[in-house]
Amino acid sequence: MGKHKWPLISAVAATLFALAAPVFVAGQNQLLGQVEVVGKTKVDKSSGVWVDGQYVGFVSELKGDKQILLLPGEHEIAIRQAGYIEQVQKITVEPRKKTIITVHMVKDPNAKFASGVTSEVKLQVTPDRAAVFVDGGYVGSVREFSGIGRAMLVSPGKHRVKIGLAGYQDFTTDIDLLPNQKITIKTDLIPGSITQAGRSIKND
Repeated sequence: MGKHKWPLISAVAATLFALAAPVFVAGQNQLLGQVEVVGKTKVDKSSGVWVDGQYVGFVSELKGDKQILLLPGEHEIAIRQAGYIEQVQKITVEPRKKTIITVHMVKDPNAKFASGVTSEVKLQVTPDRAAVFVDGGYVGSVREFSGIGRAMLVSPGKHRVKIGLAGYQDFTTDIDLLPNQKITIKTDLIPGSITQAGRSIKND
């Protein structure tokens, strides 16, 4: 994905939803329906997915043992990507049937990006499918900002970085960046209850 510029938090606010039932169920169940999220572009495929207010992963990974299985009924699916308009829709899941959602992210004309002198923040975090928030705004998954040639381009100054995933305790750290500074954040998320996830992961 390369280096990313993320919108300033004043232009990206986390939308709050009510917490619903868990969205991942181990194995197959005849009562459940499947939701498949499909994207064509790199932006689409790397966008984060929230089901009933809970972050479940990014588009391209939600298949196989990470497929979304839901109880029958109405559910709300939100797709988010830094600098793009949030895509939200309600769906009705039927037992033993598949619902396909096509992602088409559109750039947000009101998004403000870091410009001029920037600093670089790289991540070495497991699991790398966890969501990353800067100053409260979702900016992508850990995977997008780890590895050779991948980093967040962040404006110098103070920022709060939070990394979280349902089933793990959130990791939060404050950073104070100098112009052109390069840093790496390293951590392993600690397994925990869904109740320990913060509001950005499961919106209270």
